[in-house]
Amino acid sequence: MALFKYNGEWLQERRGGLIGAILNSGVARNEQGSRVARRGRRFPRNFLKPRFFRWLLLLLAVLFFCVFATFVLKLLSNGNEEEKYLPLSGEVLEQVSSYDAPLTPPKSKRRKQHFPCEVGLAAAVDNILEPKNYMNFTQFSLGYVEREVNPHANSPQSRFGGYQTLNEREKSFLARNQTIHCGFVKGMSRLSSPGFELSENDKAYMNTCRVAVSSCIFGSSDFLRRPTSRLISEFSKKNVCFVMFVDEQTLSKLSSEGHTPDEKGYVGLWKIVVVRNLPHLDMRKTGKVPKFLSHRLFPSSRYSIWLDSKMRLNTDPMLIIEFFLWRMRAEYAISNHYDRHCVWEEVLQNKRLNKYNHTAIDEQFMFYQSDGLRKFNPSDPNISLPSYVPEGSFIIRAHTPMSNLFSCLWFNEVDRFTSRDQLSFAYTYLKLTRMNPDKPFHLNMFKDCERRALAKLFRHRLLSSPPPP
Repeated sequence: MALFKYNGEWLQERRGGLIGAILNSGVARNEQGSRVARRGRRFPRNFLKPRFFRWLLLLLAVLFFCVFATFVLKLLSNGNEEEKYLPLSGEVLEQVSSYDAPLTPPKSKRRKQHFPCEVGLAAAVDNILEPKNYMNFTQFSLGYVEREVNPHANSPQSRFGGYQTLNEREKSFLARNQTIHCGFVKGMSRLSSPGFELSENDKAYMNTCRVAVSSCIFGSSDFLRRPTSRLISEFSKKNVCFVMFVDEQTLSKLSSEGHTPDEKGYVGLWKIVVVRNLPHLDMRKTGKVPKFLSHRLFPSSRYSIWLDSKMRLNTDPMLIIEFFLWRMRAEYAISNHYDRHCVWEEVLQNKRLNKYNHTAIDEQFMFYQSDGLRKFNPSDPNISLPSYVPEGSFIIRAHTPMSNLFSCLWFNEVDRFTSRDQLSFAYTYLKLTRMNPDKPFHLNMFKDCERRALAKLFRHRLLSSPPPP
């Protein structure tokens, strides 16, 4: 290999052609002009600098933001498309003549969080006193049909709610001395039983109750949640009946979980009352019996509180009665729904979640519209209720004639139509007050956040069963 001398140093001779180009590419001049050998580079020198990585990360972040923004804009545009069509469905539903117009359930929304709020309860039971003349509400005598006598009842089977005609149903809304259907109706046969059978000992015990707190678990659908004993006064423990209605299946399940009743039938504060011969295959419909008909199950009681089995009572019942009934001069108290306030919205939600047979819901809703049910208008200064949809898991009642009548009417709607009692609440109340303008019904519809302050809410043990066919 030829060498030549340059500036006193011996260097390789340049070669022409491909080999020369390769060799010459590895040669560079130093600061004094000398040529030195070096490695060839496949990538730019800036590629290995930290500044290059920063720019690369910035570019990737910009690309990700563009893709995410496009996705969000697409979702928002889809939501706006739905909102443009929902008012149209509402307008179609307002026209009673267009009953067969399709009712499109809305898409699900993200679940909102709801919290309890402060309730101005009395400091202790010793500080409360029932007001004088508190029970001086609308007075009339109310009797109940005990045995089916209507000739139109062609079915050989007895029906717990009886076979009420539309004419009987219309008259039952009048607040006057009368006998109405209100469950526990025996068939025409002397041997027939309406169902919901209790032992004689349990009936005798319940007949002694002056204040009752009740709940129920049927079909092992829930855990047993005992009232928080340390928050219940000694007075209430001695004078209030805490009754949990269960069927035999639930009793067996609870016993296997360690909730075996003692020799007196108690599990904690709950008096366990076993119900045999359930009147309905649909457990939700059977659960409406103790929910609405506490004045029939506790015939001597002046007050009652109902709470769903998904709730644990954390407040003394006498303090609840004092605040929501005595202080408000009300004979019936129930909270509004935490999210929906119009029956139209409740219908859509029940169908979207497949809570009940859609045809049955449509038939009930059409019937109510034809009988005067209108949309909830929160801006109406003469509005009858703060909400047309209740959160029916907590009910406080004084057993007055008007309160008992309303409970029977509401139960009859659930018995005639669907078990979704939130669909029939507003219709029942509005029709009752419309037909009795001179006989007020004092209903206290309080805030849902107050309901959450009274009891702790849990999830049900089992998922909801499929809607009845």
